Amino acid sequence: MKKIEAIIRPEKFDQVKKALEENGYIAMTVTEVRGRGEQRGIKLQFRGRTVTVDLLTKIKIEIVVPDEEVDKVVEIIMKHARTGKPGDGRIFIIPVEKAIRIRTGEVTE
Repeated sequence: MKKIEAIIRPEKFDQVKKALEENGYIAMTVTEVRGRGEQRGIKLQFRGRTVTVDLLTKIKIEIVVPDEEVDKVVEIIMKHARTGKPGDGRIFIIPVEKAIRIRTGEVTE
């Protein structure tokens, strides 16, 4: 099993979520996070002044899938989250040794 963590733009979340659901990936954990990448934030005009926003709001989606489904999920996320501009986000793939369902005690390895 693998855990896929995708950090995406907030405005792309609904598209990504819908695409994942349409392909049978319903279960996910979603967190609003803040961070910055290589662009080091953005500059905005606010009341006639230039303001630097150092940490940008992003959405982190976490999904655990069998190894053979990783490429499909990554492809779905990339297709629906990409704008082609800096700040589109990142996808991390992390090995999962074991998952235990609290309610039933069912173990998946």
